[in-house]
Amino acid sequence: MDSTLAVRARGITKYFGDVVALDDIDFEVAQGRIHGLVGPNGAGKTTLLGLLLGLAVADQGSLEILGTPVGKSLATPEGVTGFVDGPGLYPSLSAKRNLAALAGLHGGEVKASAIDDVLGQVGLTDVADERVRGFSLGMRQRLGLAAALLTKPRLLVLDEPSNGLDPAGAKHVRRVLDRLAADGVTVVLSSHRMDDVEALCSDVTIVATGRVVFTGPLGKLSAGTTELDYRLRTSDAEAARRLAAESSGIHLVEGADERGDTELLVVRAVEPALDDLVSRLVRAGVAVRELAPVVSPLEAAFLALTEKQEPTR
Repeated sequence: MDSTLAVRARGITKYFGDVVALDDIDFEVAQGRIHGLVGPNGAGKTTLLGLLLGLAVADQGSLEILGTPVGKSLATPEGVTGFVDGPGLYPSLSAKRNLAALAGLHGGEVKASAIDDVLGQVGLTDVADERVRGFSLGMRQRLGLAAALLTKPRLLVLDEPSNGLDPAGAKHVRRVLDRLAADGVTVVLSSHRMDDVEALCSDVTIVATGRVVFTGPLGKLSAGTTELDYRLRTSDAEAARRLAAESSGIHLVEGADERGDTELLVVRAVEPALDDLVSRLVRAGVAVRELAPVVSPLEAAFLALTEKQEPTR
């Protein structure tokens, strides 16, 4: 296996009865990177994560994890941890006792200071002695991440880690994952939240109907060749409208703002044409106060690629 890869899958196929969950997919994850896995419900994301965690085995194809070929047994190399469909926790135990018990399942004891440290990393210090029964979904997700951190992972696999998180919780999780990647840990995460994927991931794989429809650096999805709609707010909306109408490659999207915001324009363009419009606005003395895609490049690519895979009826 390439020493720069944490995961290398070739021709992976997985059946559940007559259902093809994964259909001859190739999948690579570089070491020390945060790799996003996105796709519609039923696309095969959870099945793929389960293969990485040793919860299932492929019917066809080859899979290597951390340099070790994974055969037909439910096993993974040392250093692989994570969760799918939410972390398994003991509702009647406190957060601290959950972590101690989960560590024991891995065949070892951990120091109280180590438990305190991971609880602090995920922002649960204040509820360390409270029973998990009363935890929100987001708090359970963070506790599951804390449990994974105790094992000193080399490959961390997470299914919807931001599910149920408030902004503060999401900030804690992002900070932890960024630090792990900086330390050389590989992270594979699935998410329906495109903002999380864009904020965290350097690489992304999009799956639809059990097939990979895109895989590669996130920047490739917004390489400037696809038209997107952008919100444009300036110091002079009329001048901006006139310049946009006169600019090559810029299309005004009428009626895009249903709130009747007269200061806001929505324009459709590829990046080079948008850059040219901004330059023209600046030269005309028009200040640009807001410029952002209506739909993120990742979401736009996700919709375009997955809609192509929808079965015809």
